[in-house]
Amino acid sequence: MILASASPRRRELIARLGLVPVDIRAADIDETPRPREVPRDYARRMAREKALAVPGEGAHVLAGDTVVAAGRRILPKTEDAATARQCLALLSGRRHRVLSAIALKAPDGSLHERLSETIVRFKPLSQAEIADYIASGEWAGKAGGYAIQGAAEGLIAWISGSHSGVVGLPLFETRALLKAAGFAIG
Repeated sequence: MILASASPRRRELIARLGLVPVDIRAADIDETPRPREVPRDYARRMAREKALAVPGEGAHVLAGDTVVAAGRRILPKTEDAATARQCLALLSGRRHRVLSAIALKAPDGSLHERLSETIVRFKPLSQAEIADYIASGEWAGKAGGYAIQGAAEGLIAWISGSHSGVVGLPLFETRALLKAAGFAIG
């Protein structure tokens, strides 16, 4: 299996299933949402396009994408502190969805997909809590401006769904998809 992701979190998560990819290749695709594209469709399209963009050479190619959505709004992967601050202020005290899509391209070119949807609710965040989190730097490059596997977990009141999906790879759905494709998973 080839993992079509440069994310160290996805590598760690796939290892929890007892799998080590034979290669890791990040897909180079345009990740711009289309006009009026809803978060669920965007997540699925991104995972699919990543799987199709990476050459497989007779191997299975596994790709994933995680999208943080507030209503119909797709929150960005935060590249600067101001954007991360805006995302956290928007998510403060409210529920949002984390959509984690996976796509598996088989050696014959067929494509198999799954989607995990998790509801996450942040506690109401004070300006000091947001500032402290921004100072941590964990937000850098994260969808929605936070990493649930870090300090942000202490700011989350509850989740309903897949914790690993929020981290970046829904293990239940990934395991089912890989087992259906014939991978030996315990």
